[in-house]
Amino acid sequence: MKEVLFLPSLLRAASTALACAALVTAAAAQASYAFYVGRDLTDDGSVLVGGTGEEVSSHWLEIVPARSHPSGATIKVGVTAEAVIPGELIEIPQVPHTFRYMHMAYTDFEGFPPPLTNGGVNEHQVAVRDVWAPSRRELVEMTPRPQRGLQYSDLARIVMERARTAREGVEIIGELIARHGFATYGGNTHLIADPNEGWVVWEFAGGQGLWVAERLHEDDVRVLYPGGIGDIPTDLASDSDFLASDNFISFAVERGWFDPASGESFNVQHVYGDQSIRDYREPGIKLMSPAAMEAATRAMAPVSESDLMQRVRDPRVVDDDSGYGQVVSLRKDLPDADLIRVWNAPTGSVAAPFNVWWLGVEKVPMEYAQHRYLTKDSAATFLNPDYQIQEATRFAGRTFKRVMYFACSDPDRLLGPVTEMLTGFERETQADLSWVEHMAGTMIDGGDRGAARELLTHFAGTRAIAALDLGDTIAEALDAYIRLVGGRRAPDGGRINTLDPTVNCLANGDPDHAE
Repeated sequence: MKEVLFLPSLLRAASTALACAALVTAAAAQASYAFYVGRDLTDDGSVLVGGTGEEVSSHWLEIVPARSHPSGATIKVGVTAEAVIPGELIEIPQVPHTFRYMHMAYTDFEGFPPPLTNGGVNEHQVAVRDVWAPSRRELVEMTPRPQRGLQYSDLARIVMERARTAREGVEIIGELIARHGFATYGGNTHLIADPNEGWVVWEFAGGQGLWVAERLHEDDVRVLYPGGIGDIPTDLASDSDFLASDNFISFAVERGWFDPASGESFNVQHVYGDQSIRDYREPGIKLMSPAAMEAATRAMAPVSESDLMQRVRDPRVVDDDSGYGQVVSLRKDLPDADLIRVWNAPTGSVAAPFNVWWLGVEKVPMEYAQHRYLTKDSAATFLNPDYQIQEATRFAGRTFKRVMYFACSDPDRLLGPVTEMLTGFERETQADLSWVEHMAGTMIDGGDRGAARELLTHFAGTRAIAALDLGDTIAEALDAYIRLVGGRRAPDGGRINTLDPTVNCLANGDPDHAE
């Protein structure tokens, strides 16, 4: 969540300065995490990408097929008048063909039309993560009202639909912003990766089309919370590790935010970022800074998928804010796009298992599809009858929220056993990956892609339901334990919702409990 449901009516009556302060506060309270591990640091030479989506919303898994579009087709993008920085939706041209991709969708972001996405991975192994990255106050103030352009979710989705490489994803973002503008709540980064490299793209408020991108190398580890970029060369055209809008340096000079004669380096965070954050790697917002998380991840090298799952579910950074967890392997030697492998936790992975999915999976079990629990407008509307059977099923997001709330009520005693059960379940899944992928690959080589997809769909769906059964078992066991040993504690207050610090699985918020 980058903004909160009741903020717009307050902000419309507030001054621009107050609006800017509210934007920064909202972004700091709820924002997405991203991890990048270069292929020289992984156990199998793949690039690893991980992250969480932090929104007050249900989340559900979607596999979007490749599609062909008629001449003249358009897509609607942007934000509405209800956004913190009010906007108008616009239509832009659609391309003739869009790629198959997998992502987690959600609905909660006032003024940003659902369904929304933080990113996922497409058939060309281009993975995308979106992370908040606040711009300096002056840029927020000069943002046109109404603003027009593509917002963070539009950009993530379009990169998945159109990009064949990470660098092409950066170029697509730059071209779209130059042609149609950028609509924002204050600024964003996108982490884009492929089997060779990664890029961090920072898009700024202000309506000036400002953006910059930094290449991540084979031996890099990067953790974004918030997103950011530090020192860059002023002669951007001479360095292949950086890309930017044509006005990126000149606009800062015109505004007096950077003096080329000073001899100082051009630090993007210092020039264009929120001026209260001097080092985006040390913001002190979570219980573990991005810099410390980078060091912890690098110390695991060679990093495996399981290692990155451990980092993504680390209770120092994952709590009730985290709507889901994700880990993606991007492999140069992958024989077929249907075998692109994604691990998704249906809600905060501190108390939920990572389930395996492949891009060749043809359908997602209803239990992992959209439900009304925490879905926008559910409290004010009735169920569409078309969804009645899906809604009647169990919902993985709700099941593992129960596990989280039980485990976090007494983490010293309960979190350890829960983590052991989750990782044990994941090890069972991993033990079968080799034969499943080998058989699916053999079927594809033999010309029977349909059979391969049936196998992948059956295995992934069966394991997902087994995970849900495990979640029910854990929740009931924890409930019994609390009733019989500790006793249930009823709430003392009369307000169930809060913007204060949310549920976490660290006793008294003490990071030492996570070691």
